[in-house]
Amino acid sequence: MSGTDESRGRVRQMREKAKELDEAAGRSSDPKEAQRLKDKAQRLKAQSDQESAMGTGDIYPDV
Repeated sequence: MSGTDESRGRVRQMREKAKELDEAAGRSSDPKEAQRLKDKAQRLKAQSDQESAMGTGDIYPDV
């Protein structure tokens, strides 16, 4: 598997996990736990977006 394929796989897994966390937040009866899960999902989605953009050459990390 090439580096690009591995990156795509990681991005896909992060997005799937973010979706699972967001769904779990919707099912949670504890407002604090729901917010924690939503925040974690949002961070993971942002991280996957950044990694996806880096993989396509759209952005470069600060060095």
